[in-house]
Amino acid sequence: MDGMTPVEVGTGALSPEQVVAVARAGAPVTLSAAARAAIAASRAVIDTLAADDVPRYGISTGFGALATTHIPAGRRAALQRSLIRSHAAGTGAEVEREVVRALLLLRLSTLATGRTGISPATAGTYAALLNAGITPVVPEYGSLGCSGDLAPLAACALAAMGEGTVRDAGGDLRPAAEALAAAGIAPLAPAEKEGLALINGTDGMLGMLVLALADLRLLLRTADLAAAMSVEGLLGTDAAYAADLQALRPHPGQAASAANLRALLAGSGVMASHRGPGCTRVQDAYSLRCAPQVHGAARDTVAHAELVAGRELAAAVDNPVVTADGRVESNGNFHGAPVGYVLDFLAIAVADLASMSERRTDRFLDPARNQGLPPFLADDPGVDSGHMIAQYTQASIVSELKRLAVPASVDSIPSSAMQEDHVSMGWSAARKLRRAVDGLGRVLAVEILTAARALDLRAPLTPAPATAAVLAGLRSRVPGPGPDRHLAPEIDHAVRYAVSGAALAAAESVTGPLQ
Repeated sequence: MDGMTPVEVGTGALSPEQVVAVARAGAPVTLSAAARAAIAASRAVIDTLAADDVPRYGISTGFGALATTHIPAGRRAALQRSLIRSHAAGTGAEVEREVVRALLLLRLSTLATGRTGISPATAGTYAALLNAGITPVVPEYGSLGCSGDLAPLAACALAAMGEGTVRDAGGDLRPAAEALAAAGIAPLAPAEKEGLALINGTDGMLGMLVLALADLRLLLRTADLAAAMSVEGLLGTDAAYAADLQALRPHPGQAASAANLRALLAGSGVMASHRGPGCTRVQDAYSLRCAPQVHGAARDTVAHAELVAGRELAAAVDNPVVTADGRVESNGNFHGAPVGYVLDFLAIAVADLASMSERRTDRFLDPARNQGLPPFLADDPGVDSGHMIAQYTQASIVSELKRLAVPASVDSIPSSAMQEDHVSMGWSAARKLRRAVDGLGRVLAVEILTAARALDLRAPLTPAPATAAVLAGLRSRVPGPGPDRHLAPEIDHAVRYAVSGAALAAAESVTGPLQ
């Protein structure tokens, strides 16, 4: 984190880039002076209300179905501690560090709005956890996405209290109390309302949405790159990508994808070789010809999800909230439906992108459809199997992605003695989207690996300068065609090449920035 520009929290909505910087790159955070003032003002409201005997949710009552139970003044601090301990009820595998850091940051962002009633010291503790690189251990299962991501957020609040388990900056598992002491962070002692404020938000699902969108912005352009290489390798045409044809259906994502394909295929010797009057093919298969339409629809889906994420990043999600005029009011803003819906929508788009990629790959392997290439691109078909099983790997992932595309947000299940009788399942939607995005990167990598082998087999015909640059970059990691080799390591190299952005960077070194 040394030398990185701090992300200031409390000067307006965080940008997606700031979330990614803190979650993935470990950027430090600071609380703005305006945030500290707003936090102190709302805490003063809570302190005043805590002194009277009127039942107020989150201050002097139980929670959920126990909201009608009045808690006497002497037991209210215990109420907050009990809330955190009881709600830290998750189980399963440990959630990834970047997700937990995003969750902590986004909860801090809501605290910084001055609408939650926490104290400046509590907000400062969350900032200190992030800056010390301390990551609470958050189990995967436990959130219904309403009232927000309760169990994951409670695991973080528990760690801030010095209880439970964390990973330190070096990634080692340690008791929270020990890690906090080593970092000089005093454990939280939550006062009235603070326990509830720390656990009642959509921060986990939102953090995973923002991270997925960052990955998808890269993978969408990489999908165009993979498609371009396949069009070349299969002796396809770019005629259908003409700007005037695309403009007949004015979807912005489609136009951007087609423009990328034209740029990537510009100057292709392979394509020039079959453009003459002797060519009898009048149109390509859908997986080639309709790439802008499918890739473009995915782009437009991402654009919609980015709009929702931007609104949610500007939100103050808690219940109850301290309003600008000093009221403390219950509300339903913790419901994760807006985020859950777009998480599910993105999983559908991801599955379809991967499905089209797999279909292009499969065409390379079938001598009836690959325009003169050997079966399975094998060096000695029969003795060698070439990329036969690489397509199996793709197919297995695509099949999984179709299952992951089943929406979680329609699967509401009632809880809390029917007080919370409709929930969003947004956390579950986010978890499956993370797996889907990982699968998409792997499927695209296999397509690039296979298309590269086909382009090598088209020699002496030469690919476009942009795709040639991608091919050259891959060949620095993976040898060209030849007898069968252990294929799994080559696929892994291709995956790293694709998902790191290196393949896209190679293409853009020729084309300039793609859309």
